[in-house]
Amino acid sequence: MYKKTVLDNGVRVVTANMPQMKSVSFGIWFGAGGRFENKENSGISHFLEHMCFKGSRRYSGRKIKELIEGVGGSLNGFTSEELTCYLAKILNKHLERAFEIMTDMSLNPLVDKTELEKERYVILEEIRMYRDQPQSYVHELLDALLWPQHPLGMNLAGTFETVKKLTRNDLISFKDKFYSAENLVVTAAGDITHDRLAATVRKSLAKLPKSKKNEFIPFKSQAKKAHNLFYKKTEQTHLTLGFGSLRRGHPDRHVVMLMHIILGANMSSRLFDELREKRGLAYEIGTQVKSLQETGAFIVHAGVDNKRTLEAIEVILSELSRIKKEKVSLSEFRRAKDFYLGQLTFGLEQTMEEMLYMGEQTISLDKVKTQEEIIRELNRVKIEDLMRVSGDVFTDKKINLALIGPVSDKDKRKIIEVLSL
Repeated sequence: MYKKTVLDNGVRVVTANMPQMKSVSFGIWFGAGGRFENKENSGISHFLEHMCFKGSRRYSGRKIKELIEGVGGSLNGFTSEELTCYLAKILNKHLERAFEIMTDMSLNPLVDKTELEKERYVILEEIRMYRDQPQSYVHELLDALLWPQHPLGMNLAGTFETVKKLTRNDLISFKDKFYSAENLVVTAAGDITHDRLAATVRKSLAKLPKSKKNEFIPFKSQAKKAHNLFYKKTEQTHLTLGFGSLRRGHPDRHVVMLMHIILGANMSSRLFDELREKRGLAYEIGTQVKSLQETGAFIVHAGVDNKRTLEAIEVILSELSRIKKEKVSLSEFRRAKDFYLGQLTFGLEQTMEEMLYMGEQTISLDKVKTQEEIIRELNRVKIEDLMRVSGDVFTDKKINLALIGPVSDKDKRKIIEVLSL
């Protein structure tokens, strides 16, 4: 059972007590990420996250790591389109100290100018690294197709141009604007009582001033299909097919997850079986679901033989067409549901996964559904729902193809011709 407290200034505290554990995983979440940026400051959320680990008012960067890792703990952070999270896993007895350190780190970063310049080059190397990895860079190309001329379509790490010109004042101003009480959530799972965490959070964060909810530019629906066939000499062709899909919290979100499981979430999925097992077209093949506040994406990704790229795309499109035209068998439907519930259960048995689930749900929807609620919702999904929702998602105008490989102009024309459902 999840418990929640809202401080007078709007800071939200959510816990899941797991008394059988000896550790606690906690996260300090801010409703700020890539979609709150623009073309001028693209990458600033990610840059700020990096700088928070470089030292705060009370602790040097090295001291932050030593104090948490030195008592057996671990710490990390990540930035996504809609949020930034600073997290740690620690033994129960060290919770208060670790939370105080992580809070000071995230809310009072020094952003030292010398450290800033060093980290600037680290991030530039990070961008270069992903550009050199076609299996990663192809997803960046796809985002730009799915959400054109919109912050969601920009690289979270930024561009060479924006990262080179971001200043200390830029980062501090961004932090002051977006790292505010109304946009702050603290979640913890493990050997922790709710009252204990609420008291710990109140001690550190109750004095933060009240604020407004961070606002973003909503994305309007895609007007027509798009493609980006990027020529590069590679040993295999990396491709992603993306379709505009459902927002987070949509009533049909479980249907999309079942589509994901049936098509590409595991080794018994249709795409894995058809492309890898039966035809030997790909080593890596799978699907992914991305859900955001008002939009989402259903993504197919694969690494295929350079000489058989067209065939692989045709097979993928055929399987997508099949699921919206042919009813899934009862046995396959049941297997997908059981896999969904099994993976959910396995994840929520771990303190870190439970904490991450609570944080993402609270920062986005301000509600955390229990496993029992999810099971009841999933049990209401019918086989016919798969055809209905896949028919809405897999349409001609929503097709987006990003591809990286040694594709010739002739092959490009052939590929574009078959992009149809």
